[in-house]
Amino acid sequence: MARIKLEHISMRFGDFYAVRDINLDINNGEYVTILGPSGCGKTTLIKIISGIWTPTEGKVFVDGMDVTNVPLEDRDVGYVFQNICLFPHLTLKDNVAYSPRVKDQGEEAMGSLSTEYLSLVNMLSRAGMFPKEISGGEQQKVAIARALASGSKMLMLDEPLSALDARVRVELRYELRRLVKKLGITVVHITHDQEEAMSVSDRIVLMRYGSIAEVGTPLELYRHPKSVFAANFVGETNLLECTVSERTKSGKTRVKLRGGQEVRASKTAFNVGDPVVISVRPEHVYTANDGLRAEVRSVVFMGTYWRVRTIADSRDFVDFNVPADEEVPKEGDVVYLVFNKKAVVVFARPQGGIEEEIKLE
Repeated sequence: MARIKLEHISMRFGDFYAVRDINLDINNGEYVTILGPSGCGKTTLIKIISGIWTPTEGKVFVDGMDVTNVPLEDRDVGYVFQNICLFPHLTLKDNVAYSPRVKDQGEEAMGSLSTEYLSLVNMLSRAGMFPKEISGGEQQKVAIARALASGSKMLMLDEPLSALDARVRVELRYELRRLVKKLGITVVHITHDQEEAMSVSDRIVLMRYGSIAEVGTPLELYRHPKSVFAANFVGETNLLECTVSERTKSGKTRVKLRGGQEVRASKTAFNVGDPVVISVRPEHVYTANDGLRAEVRSVVFMGTYWRVRTIADSRDFVDFNVPADEEVPKEGDVVYLVFNKKAVVVFARPQGGIEEEIKLE
């Protein structure tokens, strides 16, 4: 296992900062996902951690040792790329044995390590086959086995599942977490897929514009995001502009929507009259006999539920979910919406407006 520490890491290309002043601690054996939109600095950061690039500013520490200027080959790290990079002329067994061979560990070690890690990824029965003879998902499994066979205490995963089919991605991400937790390896995994990050991570590092926007467990970022951007990017949510209309001494809050309707929210420190934005996820919006009046604009079947989009009297679009086996309203129907007050998160209203705050580029 390895503990990774980044201190004031910046990477500049001319006048452009790909990442700026990154400070981050990754614990021994932790599975950390770096999540963010395209161009936010994810790949730059993982290449700096790996030793592929040297930062313009700042230092990288592994187990307390400064490795900022130590190259990839001397940093004891396994790296799995987005594009599957197996040697086409080698069998799967020889691909996995490549690192032990380079390290001159001997034929016995090469054979046993190859067998061990192919077995871990359930590919031992195909050890004698060549990469072109197996599927893309199976090839990526072998690439992971090859990285693990290097004996590295750190594993870097550079969008390793993005080139795979949806079902294969789902299966492999659970397999990935099982493997690395069994081996106790410290993992840094970058992705732009929120669901992938939520399902595999101990912690998520959310990036934007080359900086860290927020760090937390998947549950923390989903239930208690600290910014409008995080609420919108991690999962799906409804964002509504409001004004605080009431707040008790204990912090219980009511907010007034643009149309004058009031809804209850979670406890906040905002004062009456403060302009705010509330976030409420579709699974916490329900229909009732009374509430926020809205007209159904679209109904989309999502497999296990229906996603219903409405336009409320407050001029806000509000989405909610209906289980697949329940009756669903039709386009044009009028419904009355209520929110689970414990799930209504309140933020200060961004000066530039919601659209500016949540834009990805």
